[in-house]
Amino acid sequence: MFPLVLGQLRRRPAAFAGTAVALLLAIAAVTLFGSLFAADLATPAAVRKAAAGPGLMVIAGAFGEIAVLVAFFVVVNALGFALRQQHRELALLRTVAATPRQTRRLVRGEVLVTVLLVTVPGWALGAVAARWFLAALQRRGMAAPGVRVPGTPVPMLVALGVVLLVGLAASAVAARRISRIAPAAALTASSTEHARTGVLRLLAGAGALAGGVLLLRLSATRPADQVDKAGQAALLASLVLLVAVALVGPFAARVLAAVLGGPLRVLAPGAGWLADANLRGYARRLSSAVVPVALLVGLSGTMSIMTFTAGRAAPAAGGTAPSASSVTSATDIWLRQAELGMLVCFATVSVVNTLVAVTADRRREFALLRLVGATRPQLLRMLTAEAVLTTAVGVLLGATVAGAATSAFSAAVTGSAVPPLPVATCGWIVAGAAALVLPGILLTGRWAVGGPAAELVGGGRD
Repeated sequence: MFPLVLGQLRRRPAAFAGTAVALLLAIAAVTLFGSLFAADLATPAAVRKAAAGPGLMVIAGAFGEIAVLVAFFVVVNALGFALRQQHRELALLRTVAATPRQTRRLVRGEVLVTVLLVTVPGWALGAVAARWFLAALQRRGMAAPGVRVPGTPVPMLVALGVVLLVGLAASAVAARRISRIAPAAALTASSTEHARTGVLRLLAGAGALAGGVLLLRLSATRPADQVDKAGQAALLASLVLLVAVALVGPFAARVLAAVLGGPLRVLAPGAGWLADANLRGYARRLSSAVVPVALLVGLSGTMSIMTFTAGRAAPAAGGTAPSASSVTSATDIWLRQAELGMLVCFATVSVVNTLVAVTADRRREFALLRLVGATRPQLLRMLTAEAVLTTAVGVLLGATVAGAATSAFSAAVTGSAVPPLPVATCGWIVAGAAALVLPGILLTGRWAVGGPAAELVGGGRD
């Protein structure tokens, strides 16, 4: 099995690039916050009391749990596309008597090797980041000057264990479909897409939606002196709602594409019509593309609006009581910005990896269109229209999640369910999403529409 794992990784290194980067970031993040946790444990209580704020252990715990949740989300997405690109090979293995268990073992082996390859760089990045982050906290008075990151390897080993668990759990989710269906059906499924979303997936999506609503209620009903708890509940609610979006994504994406596709057909009759038909006909592919965009917009919007709302609420509350909320202080706003930066890194990896993988995976489709008369400029215009529609759907889904989360947070902080909006920041978030989506699709598309069409059609996906 091990030689087969190495053979797959050597044959398709680009397919696992997104998974490797996501796992590297996860190892670095857990190493970072594990090191802060260890530093707090190794520091005498008298030294720890010299600092203001919630304490290193609380900061590390809050950051760490969010990092692990987002890492799992991103790794599942990246690994799903890595498996999609080797779906035909896995299907062929099933037809020559490979069992579902052996297929899952192969996928787990690929994840294990990928984790081991990025472990040492992840440790190094996390260790450097831990020292930088601790120094930044000390400059802002949130960590005592005498606190030092210990030289123990325990945080690194814990990071490796946590990320291995995340990777193996992600592999179980990503390999579920190919390992459960019959061998002949697996080979057929490698070139087709199911039109309907499964009942179990819809039920799971409904459960995640209900959980998100409960967390929103928890955030909105926090008293004025528990704004930090309201903020954590709102952020966790946004993550749970984004999971719901991912689960019911094909249905939601098809509905939004139908709504937005009409204007696109009018504005670009040729390319717009074909782009709209493609996106609605392949709802799972559209969902795969828009969910990372929704993740980026939803998390960035939630954190930015929450920080802005808390800052505006401090003067309204009088600005003299330090117990009103730690989030209203400049240092805690910096903490939220640091958390936002970490989340944006994960979300950006997911967006870029997904869009490149989705577009590159369509080489055979583009070759077929060229054989029936489509030119490369026409295909690029179609991809431009698809990129615009993908951006619009992803931004709308992300904005909906951010709006729900920040409305609950605003109700706790200001008493009003309508939060103040940092218009410029929101504009930059949308512009950033577009700056990732449009070049990601078009640059990959320029490569994907090239090559000999007849050879690509005859050779299948490769």
